Amino acid sequence: MVRLPISILSVSALCLAASAWGTEPTTAPDPALATQAPAPVVELSSVAPGSTLEWTAPAAPAAVPGAPSEPASSDAAAAASNPATSETSPASSPATSNASPAAGAAPSQPASADGQPADASDMVPVSLAATPPNADLWQHIRKGFAMPDLTNKRAANSTHWYAGQPEYISRMNARASLYLYYIVQEIEKRGLPTELALLPFVESAMQPQAVSSAQAAGLWQFMPATGKVYSLEQNLWKDERLGVVESTRAALDYLEKLYAEFGSWQLALAAYNYGEAGVERAIAYNRKHHKPLNYESLRLPRETQNYVPKLQAIKNIISDPQHYGIELPAIRDEPYFVTVSGSRDIDVATAAQLADMPLEDFQALNPAFNRPLILGALAPTILLPADRGEKFTANLAAWQATGQPLASWSAYRLKSGESLGAVAQRVGVTEASLREANHVPPRYLAAAGSTILIPRDETSEDVSSEMLDGSVALVPEKAGLRKITVRVRRGDSLATIARKWHVGQDEIIAWNNLRSPDLFAGQRLSLTVAAASGSRKKAASHAAHGDSQNTNPNTTLAHAAAAPASAPH
Repeated sequence: MVRLPISILSVSALCLAASAWGTEPTTAPDPALATQAPAPVVELSSVAPGSTLEWTAPAAPAAVPGAPSEPASSDAAAAASNPATSETSPASSPATSNASPAAGAAPSQPASADGQPADASDMVPVSLAATPPNADLWQHIRKGFAMPDLTNKRAANSTHWYAGQPEYISRMNARASLYLYYIVQEIEKRGLPTELALLPFVESAMQPQAVSSAQAAGLWQFMPATGKVYSLEQNLWKDERLGVVESTRAALDYLEKLYAEFGSWQLALAAYNYGEAGVERAIAYNRKHHKPLNYESLRLPRETQNYVPKLQAIKNIISDPQHYGIELPAIRDEPYFVTVSGSRDIDVATAAQLADMPLEDFQALNPAFNRPLILGALAPTILLPADRGEKFTANLAAWQATGQPLASWSAYRLKSGESLGAVAQRVGVTEASLREANHVPPRYLAAAGSTILIPRDETSEDVSSEMLDGSVALVPEKAGLRKITVRVRRGDSLATIARKWHVGQDEIIAWNNLRSPDLFAGQRLSLTVAAASGSRKKAASHAAHGDSQNTNPNTTLAHAAAAPASAPH
């Protein structure tokens, strides 16, 4: 029996409905490999959550899938990819103040819209089976509700608002179908109330790729500093704040700590939003003035006053959707995904192709990877729909049988005097492709010492662990550039903003990772402009109040005339 370095399946039973992935995958083999024998049939059998699958020798390798199918239109993926266009508005969080680290902030009411493994050809998966399907995860969640209800006017207003957004609720429900089963299971393992499973609806609209203007990221909206406190790895290659499994572990650790400190879930949730020190100060003030010490009686910021009511509103709707005129599609109460652990480099696109998944669907389950290359040195774990684990392994064996590498990228440190353009010319690709792979935005250059991805040649080996601490330092292409944040006003468009600030529409899209040219009032956009662009007074004001969209703490901007800030990611 042989363990596959890139495909040991640790079955962590997780989320749900396969229908959330859209069209059924094609299983047609690549015509170039049509002469190979068909893959052995792999059947599923019972495997307890958390167990490990090993792989034994097959009769013959499977055919490699053809080119990946065109990604289905994904409202969730498009919304999640960019905080400026996501359904969760950027909001302040405790880490934006000096009070205390905290995990993200409540969004304001949303706008409409929403390797080479050793002898890989010698393996076929031992079977794996899905948990017997139950009717509906929502019913399971309702049975675990244990927090006292909040019945104030704010909760009623929030309930009325959500009830008036059925399409928004529907989109969140579709995204939740991927992650919610896992979250509920982890909550129940700890004996916690299942209302906590609804918190990502408030924090991120169930978008693991959501990033606020304050740099809170992921389903649970962890700030960088708080993520480090709770052991969420953040580097050039990976940001576990965006990862479903690790961020859920960290969020539950943090919430348990807060509940132990305050003895009330409402106070614990307030501290999750505002920070422990802020809530402690509010309690101390009320105690000093002989006032009640419960959540509703504390003097808290407006955002925190609305935070627990928003969770209560979601709970109210989940408890009785028909009463509020909401159609809540059932989510199957069974695992949605399995985990695959590896030790070799593999391209994100290749991993998606081996699982026969559209790239956007793969990224929705694996948003933590910051680059198009997944480094084996990170001992990575990827998530796949439960019905794709066997396909991934069979296709991996066939891929390896052809001698094709799993990775097409390698890492390189820029030397003094080198530019991306010069490196691109030397390795035979366009500068634009290197910029895209390395997240170098328009009007910026990668400084000497930056760790970048370049195409891998035949002599390249897997990226060394010495590159794990790499970063990309960005410097303006010329002096006199400054980074500002502008707020979209009613009637603004990409074209009008570009003209006003003398930048290109494509530059605005790149700086902000926009998936759509459509803007909405209140949206914040990050721009890099000449010091004299637009109104100097406005530019100075915007720069003073600028925000960053970057989720990668190892990508930095080196400004000649302004304080360092993070680059768009």
